[in-house]
Amino acid sequence: MKKWNLKVKSNPQEISQNLKSALESVDGLMFNLNHDKKNSIKFKMRKRIQYAWYLIYINNVVVDGKLSKTEIENETDVEILFSQHFLWKLVIFTHVFLVLCIVIAIILGKISSASAYLFGAGILAIGILLWITVQKKYERNVQEYKTLISKILKF
Repeated sequence: MKKWNLKVKSNPQEISQNLKSALESVDGLMFNLNHDKKNSIKFKMRKRIQYAWYLIYINNVVVDGKLSKTEIENETDVEILFSQHFLWKLVIFTHVFLVLCIVIAIILGKISSASAYLFGAGILAIGILLWITVQKKYERNVQEYKTLISKILKF
């Protein structure tokens, strides 16, 4: 998870209207806007993933944001939290679980063939490669959202 804090010289209602008008019309983007009881506005956006293989191509970051008024008139605190989509976490944890099961089976002596060692090493290598690739893609996607949001907020 990454956190991004900034101050914008506008009130929260204007910012929420700008976000709403700019992002609701984007096809394939889910955007929710909620007014909180504490005089703040929360929003959430992410790209819709309809099929599992879209994970590779689509921006898979979930953005949670909060707009809150500051003590200075006509200024807003913007807190944005970027996190990975649940499906990516599921894929990575599945690989970790498979590798742990194979390691436990090797330690307990249930598996002793060379092909099982090769299979375990292959799954471990795929998991490490997948994790590195996902982290790089996550960084790129966070930067895309930051660029999009900064263009909308015009700060």
